[in-house]
Amino acid sequence: MISTYACHFILLSSSAFLFVILVQHASCDAAVTFEITNLPEYEGPEKIVIRRYSDFVWLRDRLFEKYKGVFIPPLPEKSTVEKFRFSAEFIEMRRQALDVFVNRIASHHELQQSEDLRIFLQADEQSESVEKEKNNMLTHYNGKSKIPGNWYFQEEASRLDANFQGISFTQRNQLKNQTEYEKLKNYIFQLEDHLAEAQKHAYRLVKRHRELGQSLSDFGKAVKLLANCEGNALGKAFTELGAKSEILSIKLQKEAHHLLMNFEEPLKDYVRAVQSIKATIAERANAFRHHYELAEAIKFKEIDMNKLRLTRSEKLGEAEHEYEEVVSIAAAFLVTFWNLHFLADIFVFLMQLKADGAEAARRFDRIVKLMNEEIVRFQEQKTLDMGLAFHEFAKGQARLANGIAEAWRSLLPKLEACSSA
Repeated sequence: MISTYACHFILLSSSAFLFVILVQHASCDAAVTFEITNLPEYEGPEKIVIRRYSDFVWLRDRLFEKYKGVFIPPLPEKSTVEKFRFSAEFIEMRRQALDVFVNRIASHHELQQSEDLRIFLQADEQSESVEKEKNNMLTHYNGKSKIPGNWYFQEEASRLDANFQGISFTQRNQLKNQTEYEKLKNYIFQLEDHLAEAQKHAYRLVKRHRELGQSLSDFGKAVKLLANCEGNALGKAFTELGAKSEILSIKLQKEAHHLLMNFEEPLKDYVRAVQSIKATIAERANAFRHHYELAEAIKFKEIDMNKLRLTRSEKLGEAEHEYEEVVSIAAAFLVTFWNLHFLADIFVFLMQLKADGAEAARRFDRIVKLMNEEIVRFQEQKTLDMGLAFHEFAKGQARLANGIAEAWRSLLPKLEACSSA
């Protein structure tokens, strides 16, 4: 059976953002269902719309294409392993990750105003596809994902290095002179490494809890069988030992799941978020390169134009002298006109270059401004999320340790009685 999700969107009266709750539903349709309460600027009553994973990808790609400089929330990976795609655990992890994704967009002061978000939240399946097509045509969107998948983010480090090596020495120096940019880039790369390492060990902790839980379950069954061979106090002690082992096995399995959902997955989500930030850093580098290349082109065209002005005035004097005694003043005029026309073409081209350069400079400045705001926002949110994740981890481990200690402690009197008999 393939699962779907229901999402309830509620506008909190005390907040400026959309609050989203995802609730799993079972269905035979591989789709995602959302129950939506409209934002004030949206028209119409509450409605139910159907959304597939590809719709989430469309929304993410559109936002990435339009909002340069903004850290677009990442999506969970699309599992390629068929047997895991529809397991209860995978569905729950997907549900939780999509919940985080939509919440982050809905709570972002710029992204929540997006027309693409409105289509995603409001349009029914038929009108959604029409509006998507119209929207894509207006922005020349070719239907191919600008961020094809999470492999895009995973390759971003090497892509950034290639971009950096592909620019001139002067450009590299100018980039390196931007201290804040370098600090941010180095911080993000280091953060990704540390988060990935922490997530790897969190995965091992989950695996260890599960393996220990399974071992205790197997041990409990074996001890119960052993108890059947014994009688009196020893048999009862073994039976209780087996029961306690099975109870602790269940506790460990539950804690493993809690650890997965509330510790490993948040760490993995932040690894994806950092990879998304790296994609934005790459866009900043591209914007800088474009701005710099236009500035260089303008400088060389101005040099060419000044040379042509000098050449034109010299050739004009030669033409006038050569044809001054003949009826070829018209020819001199044509030479002058040709030079003026050619110069005018260069002047028009130069003006277009300057307009493009000014636009590139504005675009780059806007990306820098947005990224500076976004990194502050990211740091604040990361502090809250990581604090919560590590608090849940410590609390869960303390709860598990206390439960294990209490269970074994309760057995000690009976086992001691047997050993001293």
